[in-house]
Amino acid sequence: MSEAQDRDDDEEADGLRKIIHVDMDAFFASVEQRDNPDLRGKPVAVGGASGRGVVAAASYEARKFGVRSAMPSVTAKRLCPDLIFCKSRFDVYREVSQQIRAIFRHHTELVEPLSLDEAYLDVTEDRLGIGSATRIAELIRQEIRAKTKLTASAGVSYNKFLAKLASDQNKPDGLCVIRPGQGADFVQSLPVRRFHGVGPKAEEKMTRLGIATGADLAAKDIEWLRAHFGSFADYLYRAARGIDLRPVRASRTRKSVGGERTFSRDISSGSELRETLENIIDIVWERIERAAASGRTVTLKLKYTDFQIFSRAKSMPRPIADKEEFASVSRILLEEVLPLPMPIRLMGLTLSKLEKDEKEEQRGPDAQLSLL
Repeated sequence: MSEAQDRDDDEEADGLRKIIHVDMDAFFASVEQRDNPDLRGKPVAVGGASGRGVVAAASYEARKFGVRSAMPSVTAKRLCPDLIFCKSRFDVYREVSQQIRAIFRHHTELVEPLSLDEAYLDVTEDRLGIGSATRIAELIRQEIRAKTKLTASAGVSYNKFLAKLASDQNKPDGLCVIRPGQGADFVQSLPVRRFHGVGPKAEEKMTRLGIATGADLAAKDIEWLRAHFGSFADYLYRAARGIDLRPVRASRTRKSVGGERTFSRDISSGSELRETLENIIDIVWERIERAAASGRTVTLKLKYTDFQIFSRAKSMPRPIADKEEFASVSRILLEEVLPLPMPIRLMGLTLSKLEKDEKEEQRGPDAQLSLL
């Protein structure tokens, strides 16, 4: 691994991809601070401040207090009493994302959006013939700052997994490079919670099994991993060695957007179920807007205490118009299954049958999601 200042192109190994992962720094909150100077340097959360509100994004000043996205607003306010809430302005966020899209496409056609605030770029054959992925990442960050007055962090490496890890290494406003031959060593020094896909429950299980770092994970053979982690084992085996063969897909198609919540205790009363549903509606709709997704089918998922999974879906003849319609359909689905035959341990919502926005589709094959 090296810092951005190291631009030795000779270290760029022939035959390997050159991947950049760009991640905007506290994107929504940073846009609000940019547009309102009174918010600069203060703890800011984007989202609703009401009892049912959820934090969509938090500034770095707020994160110091433990405020995080998807956190209930009441919890965030308790952690940070001086927290300032701003209403989401997704039309503005999308407008900024289109500015950043243009910057990316100036350098390469191979751009894979992940959400409104991050994307992969394959610059192996960059349009401008610069040659160095590190230099391209520097230029992109400079252009983003100049044109949007916002900062972005970037990771540069020879595969997507490592590039994403690298972009998080020197946040905010940082650049990290993992060069060929350095991936395995870099990964082994990391805590397993930094691995994409390793959530709190997986981390907890790994801790029980004595796995805390990438090195601990790499010490386990594939048979042991499969015995303990099933289908997740193959990914963990490769990740612990810094291996990722996935290409950057400019035509990446998202099939659904959703979220779910596992409860600390089983719930069954109608009032609790309805309150929980409202929280999930807030969380999932924020993800839908972040992904600039438009879909026709809403699915309610329930997992009973005996671990059986039940789902009920409702499809509309046209895409869901707004949050109110999404919430209304979700409530109807819940009411149709009440009272429940037994308590549940998990509830989730998903929007599927996603459709491309016509304007986005005209701009290119990678436009299903608004970029960054």
